[in-house]
Amino acid sequence: MSSTDGLGGASDLSFRAPRRKSSFFLVLAAGLLLFASLVGVAFVILRPTTLRIAVGPSGSDDQQLIQAMAQAFARDGGGVRLALVTTAGPVDSIAALAAGKADLAVARSDEEMPEGTMSVAIMRKNVVVLWAPLGSARQAARRDTKSKVKTIADLVGHKVGVVGRTQVNVNLFRVILKESGVDPDRVQVAQFGTDQINEMVRDTSVDAFMTVAPLDSKTTIDAILATARQRGQPSFLSIDVSEAIAAHHPFYESEQIPGSAFTSFPARPDDTVETTGVNHLIVAPKSLSETTVATLARRIFAAKPSLTREIPAAARIEKPDTEKDAARPAHPGAAAYIDGTERTFMEKYSDYIWASVLLLSVLGSITAGVRHYIKRDERRLNTLHRQKLTAAIVQIRKIETLAELDAMQCEADDILRETLACYDDGAIEQADLAAYGLVLSQFHNAVADRRAAISATPVSRGRVKAP
Repeated sequence: MSSTDGLGGASDLSFRAPRRKSSFFLVLAAGLLLFASLVGVAFVILRPTTLRIAVGPSGSDDQQLIQAMAQAFARDGGGVRLALVTTAGPVDSIAALAAGKADLAVARSDEEMPEGTMSVAIMRKNVVVLWAPLGSARQAARRDTKSKVKTIADLVGHKVGVVGRTQVNVNLFRVILKESGVDPDRVQVAQFGTDQINEMVRDTSVDAFMTVAPLDSKTTIDAILATARQRGQPSFLSIDVSEAIAAHHPFYESEQIPGSAFTSFPARPDDTVETTGVNHLIVAPKSLSETTVATLARRIFAAKPSLTREIPAAARIEKPDTEKDAARPAHPGAAAYIDGTERTFMEKYSDYIWASVLLLSVLGSITAGVRHYIKRDERRLNTLHRQKLTAAIVQIRKIETLAELDAMQCEADDILRETLACYDDGAIEQADLAAYGLVLSQFHNAVADRRAAISATPVSRGRVKAP
């Protein structure tokens, strides 16, 4: 009996395990896919968000402050960046926001805005300043210093110069007149740009002036000084119905102009003046991510001290009203930052984390399935090898020469190498390897016993295998 017959014949031995397919590339592909998934999730979570903010006009205080803010954000790093969208003014900024050309806008709270527009930060508080000239130096010499306009009621039949080309200032002035019991149609309005202050003051047909700006606004102070030089000392008009205006029109607030707010010598005004205020805001649609807006609000107020050193106007930045019934309530993201109710890292990103875990689990299952499929031939051959060794244990007792035993031993060694290669590739498990080891141990014991038996027989020692 030949050795080839002992392990199933020559035809069976020709059906050897295929060239071992290394799992290196499979593991590498799975690793790269896992790495790419983790990088993708980290990129989505950690990448800075660039928000387009509409502000104008070009060169205005608003634009300069937002530009400085954008530069500070870019310099300090963090989760939010600002990209300026320059517009002709607040009205166009709101239009850009409504058209989706901007994510944020700088505008007054009483501007007409898209539904759901909410505040992120108060850029500044504007107050209404109304004044009328007492008279020229020539009139003063004649002791004719009585102003034609002393109160808002006296504005009937007169013309008022309103600084600012947009309609919002005119609308606010009409609200003041109406709440003061004055028919707005009986008061003429002439609008002047901020670069037409001297022209406005020199126009003798204009009997009173109005600005809507911060108390320290250069435009307002320049207009008052120009009035004093060319038309006589200004008389400031009190808006005594400011609280009623605030009650009836939620975008406006009751404010006061303190004495000497504009000049100290002489004091202008010489006493506290009641007036109306309106906020200038950074606004965003409610649909904008709460996390993004919270990060933006945090960065704005964190950067405020350094911005103030660069641009003093940054000191006016304030936190918006977080009450839900406010006229222009704070965005939920800004409110979360202001009220200290921001979510933790796990609360923010738990969905991403669990999605990543689920993705990894799915990828692992897919990888295992693909690997199991690719190694199916190797597993089948390993089973056949084990079966051949089991059958060979019985056939060993019929072998008559040591040469045949050696041949069978060599074939068993080849099978062992293939089995270990399958194990290294992951085609078979530890339990399969243990079962094969048990069979191989019995095979070796049978070979050892038969070798001893053949060696003890003199005839066998002298026999030469026929060719």
